[in-house]
Amino acid sequence: MFQPWFTRPLWQRVAVGFALGILAGVLAGEQAAVWFKPLGDIYLNLVRMIVIPLVFFTITSSVAKLAEAGNVARLGLRTLFWFVATSAIAVLVGITFGHLIDPGLGLSNLPLGEVKSRTIPTPLEVLIGIVPTNPIKAMADTNVLQVLFFSGIVGAALVSLGEKTAGIRNLVDQGATLVFRITRWVLQLTPIGTFGLIAWVVGRYGLSSLLPLGKFIAAMYIACLFHIIVVYGGLLKLHGLKVGRFFRGAAPAMQMAFATSSSLATLPMSLRVAVEKLGVPQSYASFAVPLGANVKMDGCGAIYPAIASIFIAQYFGLDLTVTQYVLIGLTAVLGSLGTAGVPGTSIVMLTLTLSTAGLPLEGIGYIIAIDRVVDMMRTMTNVTGQVLVPVLVAKEEGVLDQALYDGAIETRAPARETVLVAAE
Repeated sequence: MFQPWFTRPLWQRVAVGFALGILAGVLAGEQAAVWFKPLGDIYLNLVRMIVIPLVFFTITSSVAKLAEAGNVARLGLRTLFWFVATSAIAVLVGITFGHLIDPGLGLSNLPLGEVKSRTIPTPLEVLIGIVPTNPIKAMADTNVLQVLFFSGIVGAALVSLGEKTAGIRNLVDQGATLVFRITRWVLQLTPIGTFGLIAWVVGRYGLSSLLPLGKFIAAMYIACLFHIIVVYGGLLKLHGLKVGRFFRGAAPAMQMAFATSSSLATLPMSLRVAVEKLGVPQSYASFAVPLGANVKMDGCGAIYPAIASIFIAQYFGLDLTVTQYVLIGLTAVLGSLGTAGVPGTSIVMLTLTLSTAGLPLEGIGYIIAIDRVVDMMRTMTNVTGQVLVPVLVAKEEGVLDQALYDGAIETRAPARETVLVAAE
């Protein structure tokens, strides 16, 4: 009875869950939180359950393979270059649409929400914090950056020891295969999780609560869509890659990011589509995608601080100087790297940007009420970039599976990757 449902592409099943979630949220109203949110919460718990095992096994295995090939440094530098370059463009997009739409003009007496104080770590504190004092605690706390660091050290040690640890390396590869099988099962529940999360958001907010900040929400959504379609699409064109094929392949991760508002929760899906649908080698994707989930934040760390800064300046009747624009740009581009792994990245980034540009921090309280609605689009932008950059780098390095990317073959065959199991 369920076979026709599971034979459909995952993105179509997620789209159905999304549409039904909107309908259920409209009909249920405030009761959506009681009736449907538990479905989303259970799904998110399942996804978070597999994130740390996924990161540990795949990073350890991929670092060992990349180290053997001798191209870890080159791939790492290329990846970071595109992280920074696309973030810089995202800031310009945010500033441009912030002024085209002017989200803060004509507003007054907005309700002031409660904003919790945030301690912004210094770059040195962030750097020190990447190194775990207790790897097991880092795993228990879901500190992905510390797990990344530890996994990289383990992978490098396995290469250094060579045949002495052949058994452990084989065990790590088998562990990654096991985790990906569990991941496959969990991701089949994405339509149900999407239904529950979207129904709750629609029922919780409704249209009336969004109207006072409609221009701000519109500015964020339009800027993010422009960045995804025009900027990311243009980069794909420049690399000789089919734009439509990329978005079809990345669609499940983009949909999941929109529903969950979490790059970390979307990480298993992002890794899956990068490898199985877009042809990025598993050994490289397992390194680049988890790294991007922590430091690649075009939506939260670039577009959002730029538009929010303009909104707050306009609301308080302040004129931004050229120096302030430069400070906003530099903070947004470098801030994502400097606040990697810090909870609540978007608010931390906005606090950091406002402080650097000398704008009133209390302005955050005027937009905090609709943060969840804005966060959906911010996160979708983040995740799209986190999938895009590995594709671009793989193409530049000549290791992209072009036949798989172009759709000449449906999915990566198990024999061609020692870790990933074909999803469908």
